[in-house]
Amino acid sequence: MSQYMENIGSILADTSRLMRRAFDARARSIGVTRPQWQVLVTLKRHEGINQGGLAEQLDVEPITVCRMVDRLQEAGLVERRADAADRRSWRLHLTPRAHDLLDQLRPMADAMIEEALDGIVETDRQKLTTLLEQVRQNLSRKLVEQVVANG
Repeated sequence: MSQYMENIGSILADTSRLMRRAFDARARSIGVTRPQWQVLVTLKRHEGINQGGLAEQLDVEPITVCRMVDRLQEAGLVERRADAADRRSWRLHLTPRAHDLLDQLRPMADAMIEEALDGIVETDRQKLTTLLEQVRQNLSRKLVEQVVANG
């Protein structure tokens, strides 16, 4: 691996860590953690998903999702509804309170991104996004190929 590639990996890892910390600080002010926010955002995109599917989407163990959903349910942000097709399964749905919370978190996330991109012109922002999407696509494709090859 070249020195150049090691630097890209380090820069991406550091940037990701710093963005997580910046968001955590903002989200804490309204009583939510970043992992909880990730669950809520994922549920907003996949309303009615079951816990196994949510665990897969978040790339965490099902028991971890179960605990997170338990806490979010206790907080009145998520509700479990029986799955009509499978009595053993629960479908997850956001409550109106969760939608309100997401409406509060979106501007916080947008402000954090804006702060991170301060001094970068729009054309460079678009190019950065395009390049990072390509990196993600390349890595995702490679991961799928490895899973298929190894069963």
